[in-house]
Amino acid sequence: MKDAELDRPARSAMPRSRGAISGLLLLVLGAWGALIPFVGPHFNFAYTPDQDWAWSTARGWLEVLPGVAAMLGGLLLIIAGHRVTAMLGAWLAALAGAWFVVGCQLAPLLGIGSPGDPIAVTERKQAVLQISYFSGLGVLIVFVAGVALARTAVRLARDVQPLQPMQPAGPMPPARPYYSGLVEPPHEVSPEALTTPAPRADEPKSRGWRRRHNVTEVQAPAGR
Repeated sequence: MKDAELDRPARSAMPRSRGAISGLLLLVLGAWGALIPFVGPHFNFAYTPDQDWAWSTARGWLEVLPGVAAMLGGLLLIIAGHRVTAMLGAWLAALAGAWFVVGCQLAPLLGIGSPGDPIAVTERKQAVLQISYFSGLGVLIVFVAGVALARTAVRLARDVQPLQPMQPAGPMPPARPYYSGLVEPPHEVSPEALTTPAPRADEPKSRGWRRRHNVTEVQAPAGR
């Protein structure tokens, strides 16, 4: 139980480079969403009112707030060395992107106000303004945040530390040879077995020195 508790912070740790690219993209996209309503009129690419750095409540809620939230989420992804912090930044950026998409439709219900009308003569430029300011920007932020969330939510193989090999406590005993049923193990043969002839089956076994003495006396006359 104690080993699992000690290993839990290591499991949540991750390299800082894991969410750096996604965090940088979210930082740029959030800065675009928060600053373009104030800088766009200078390039004739804006919503009404057509004035530089003109503040309104609708711009604050619909553009500045989600842009700052996306920037904060990207910053958390860049500096995060912990999996939970990185996931928090990714979720914050995803919510900011979703608000860019649906904020204009919910603004009349919430009493926030209107962000204005696109300053464009053609319908093509109106569509470009709508995509660049709200819907397209929000979808792109949600996509990048989703990629970052997928990369930080899982553990990769390189995050797992290899186990150290276990050292044996003492010298290992010699391994015993294995013999199958078709191979007989070698038997040791004593030197006496090579010089002493094996007794015959029909020869009576001697029992003591008296038996050997009687056999010698019986065989002696036959030899003469």
